[in-house]
Amino acid sequence: MIITGDDPEYIAFVKARLRDQFLMTDLGPLRYFLGIEVSSTSDGFYISQEKYIQDLLDRAALGDERTVETPMELNVKLQPTDGDHLSDPTRYRHLVGNLFYLVVTRPDISYPVHILSQFVSAPTTVHYSHLLRVLRYLRGTITRRLFFPRSSSLQLQCYSDATWASDPSDRRSLSAYCVFLGGPLIAWKTKKQTAVSHSSVEAELRAMALLTAEVT
Repeated sequence: MIITGDDPEYIAFVKARLRDQFLMTDLGPLRYFLGIEVSSTSDGFYISQEKYIQDLLDRAALGDERTVETPMELNVKLQPTDGDHLSDPTRYRHLVGNLFYLVVTRPDISYPVHILSQFVSAPTTVHYSHLLRVLRYLRGTITRRLFFPRSSSLQLQCYSDATWASDPSDRRSLSAYCVFLGGPLIAWKTKKQTAVSHSSVEAELRAMALLTAEVT
């Protein structure tokens, strides 16, 4: 359980009342919760999943120490028929599932994880090689963190984008957005559009509609 607030005395009161009713231990200031690491400084808070990434890399057992600069190559369009089907897709599914939770603090892998997740039912050797690329990218960027300053404006800044007809199998587009509250990034998403857009303008409008719904 995480208890937050701007009144230390009331937080202490809540803890005391909880202790009266339940057997519990106060672990002090938040540092680690469900694989998410939190570090506090005089300037603000840093949130990361460095240990989670390292555990994931250890389980993946890549067999080399290579790193890459980007999580996915530019203009790659994966298809279900690329490569040969994996004899046992369990490992692929397990790693993609781990990456989904990692997107909580790593928006930079949101796009490739969304793409790779579309093939969990029948992954191929090509899909698996792109999955390993994401892991090598994480190895080289393991220390990246999200920063939330103690003081920041409350002005929302929102950005959206779309890739028109980027899926070669069904010609549907992708919507993506990110939302900043002052300086820190607070929300982001990559999602395939539910309908086929007939133009790039239509795809962009659908992406803006998704963002507007999130902001509202």
